Amino acid sequence: MRAFWSRFSLPAKLSACFLAAIALAAVFAPWLTPFSYEEQDTLNALAAPDAMHWMGTDRLGRDLFSRMLYGARVSLFLGIGTTLIALIIGTVYGAISGYIGGRTDNFLMRVVDVIFALPDLLLIILIMVVLGRGLTSIFLALTMVSWVTVARLVRGEVLRIKEFTFVEAARALGAGHGRILFSEIVPNLWGILIVTLTFRIPVAILAESTLSFIGLGIAPPFSSWGTLANDGWTAIKFYPHLIVFPSLAIFLTILAFNFLGEGLRDYFDPRKSSLEIN
Repeated sequence: MRAFWSRFSLPAKLSACFLAAIALAAVFAPWLTPFSYEEQDTLNALAAPDAMHWMGTDRLGRDLFSRMLYGARVSLFLGIGTTLIALIIGTVYGAISGYIGGRTDNFLMRVVDVIFALPDLLLIILIMVVLGRGLTSIFLALTMVSWVTVARLVRGEVLRIKEFTFVEAARALGAGHGRILFSEIVPNLWGILIVTLTFRIPVAILAESTLSFIGLGIAPPFSSWGTLANDGWTAIKFYPHLIVFPSLAIFLTILAFNFLGEGLRDYFDPRKSSLEIN
């Protein structure tokens, strides 16, 4: 563990600590917040940050700090959850396509190309219009547009790895296609899959924030960082704290995931490892 941590750059280490703190704060939100995320105090609406309300209150008098922590739950759940599901679907789809090859590969990749050709935001909005507004709809929409990128990446890696000597050896020893694919090839994809997961999570968080910002996010009283930013945008001139805090949370989280992804990519890069050894 110490050797793993020592190979990370300082930005990657700080990013990992920041993301861990955000995740813990989201998990333990009920014990960290002095107010409920839906508790209203209309007499104290739109209050500036003070000792009682660290980030101020919104137009209904709800504590913004509490809503930020509960919003982190939604944003991180959608970002991590949709990316994990998309990673599983894309890995299985791309691995099968790349391993079988031929007409099957050509057909499967044409399906991917059709979906990939459509703008992500447009496709998400179309799915949201069909399924309606809600957490489940956003989860399904983000998953359906995310797996194609993973499938293309995995397919290319499988095409490369299946020509390696150890795969030929397994085939010569009589191993079945399923064992070769999932016991010999897929385990060699772990590094690139972990890095892809790290880079795709902020994309999903940003997509959810964009949907919430244009009014297609989750319904009140629940909140995400995107819905909080949308609420703050309408009062940005007179009450800037309403948009500053959620926007800063989105920015720092996306930045941290990207720094962490860079660190993981360097860690799993064999060329960098050989240079350090030399």
